[in-house]
Amino acid sequence: MRSTAGGRKSPGVSIDQPAPSPDKSVRGTRLISLAVASALLMEFIDSTALSTALPTLARAFSVDPIHLKLALTSYILALAVFTPASGWAAERFGARRVFMTAMVVFLAGSALCGLSRNLEALVASRILQGIGGAMMTPVARLIVVGSTPKDKLIRAMGWFTMPALIGPLIGPPLAGLVLSVADWPWIFYLNLPIGLLGMTAVMRFVPRSPPTEMGRFDTAGFLLSAVAISGLVVVAETAGLSLLPWWGQAAVLTLALASGWLYLRLAKATAKPILDLSLLKHRTFRASLLGGTLVRLGIGASPFLMPLLLQVALGWSPLKASAVTLGTGVGVLIARPFAAAGLRRFGFRTSLAVFVTLTAALTAAPGFFTLATPMAVMTGVLFLGGFCRSNQFIAANTIAYADVPQAKVASASTLSAVAQQVGLALGVSFGGLMLHLARGHGAHLTPDRFTWPFVAIGVVTLLALPVYLRLDRDAGSEISGRVRSTLSQREREGPAA
Repeated sequence: MRSTAGGRKSPGVSIDQPAPSPDKSVRGTRLISLAVASALLMEFIDSTALSTALPTLARAFSVDPIHLKLALTSYILALAVFTPASGWAAERFGARRVFMTAMVVFLAGSALCGLSRNLEALVASRILQGIGGAMMTPVARLIVVGSTPKDKLIRAMGWFTMPALIGPLIGPPLAGLVLSVADWPWIFYLNLPIGLLGMTAVMRFVPRSPPTEMGRFDTAGFLLSAVAISGLVVVAETAGLSLLPWWGQAAVLTLALASGWLYLRLAKATAKPILDLSLLKHRTFRASLLGGTLVRLGIGASPFLMPLLLQVALGWSPLKASAVTLGTGVGVLIARPFAAAGLRRFGFRTSLAVFVTLTAALTAAPGFFTLATPMAVMTGVLFLGGFCRSNQFIAANTIAYADVPQAKVASASTLSAVAQQVGLALGVSFGGLMLHLARGHGAHLTPDRFTWPFVAIGVVTLLALPVYLRLDRDAGSEISGRVRSTLSQREREGPAA
């Protein structure tokens, strides 16, 4: 990705305006990474802050707190549906133009979220936010990779991934502070100044990339995959909550399954399908995708269940609850330096098996929190949960590309991103359904009602263990740096394996 500008400055601001050509120094690389990362920071803060505000929104809209899961899943669903189109759009229209447009859409959705006065309006606004978010993160990654020399890429990606580390730390306490001094719309209004600063930085430091002729977009595949994904999530969201009659759910499920079947047939005859399912033939990629999806089915419910447990069942204030949930973010942050060393020492299979087991146990543990549980114990459990979860995902996300050919890495990244979002959306739906069943008809959300929902998501998380155990002992050794054993598991089992 190269700048076509000569470095002239213009007082006007336009998406098509060429930015000054950045130098190829470490400073130039860092400025580009920070420019797009500053814009992404608001997305991570927004997602984590909203979870803290769910009980407040339930009171403001006079709705069942369980129904507020729609505010989370609607955004995640939009990410899953529109992410596959981001790479094609960035190449076809220029990465900076698409990124800036995505930011405008995200900020418009944020403003409409703050203006919402009922759950239906909030869900519609969150979908608009999700459409913008679906184009922001993948295109930002393309900007950093395309404008950074290879010898500076590791440093640049370090700056680019900073929001993923800082956002979960800042989001909950910021939301708790805002809700203690202002009304809930300010959770969303805070995105506006952050986003405008990010847009200014992008216009100043990110070079314009010329559009590229990309060939025909897989429109049919995009529409069929969108219907299939949306239908599955809608059925999961409405299950057990009487939001749709049974015949409506059956019709949506039939439409989703039929669309999925048609997509499978179409993808085989398409040169560049929107989602390349042929990648599942690679053993390590298949294990990463399936195992990671099962883990997200479990832990995806945690950001929904925890605020309800702490603020509704235990009666805590948003600020006090955010102080405890901060432990998860700290655990995630601290885990990263240890992950590479652990993979070199124990390998992918052992690391994944150990950390997914610990993650399952620690995911279920909050179900036993009561008013008598010390805050220090709660914080410690969430810290350890974040630490183990981060190690598990780092290993799973890394091994996904161990056997994928270089030419297929972009397609693998797209398919992996969609699977991640679908897993998280279904996880929130599953957690909400378990809480609905545990509460019963008309009962209050007391702490004991959360025991089985948390145990259930812990059990689902543990379902990934058999998937990881089927990996060879030396799987991914080329990228982990671990010395291979004399005989791999498959060699010992013989040709029949």
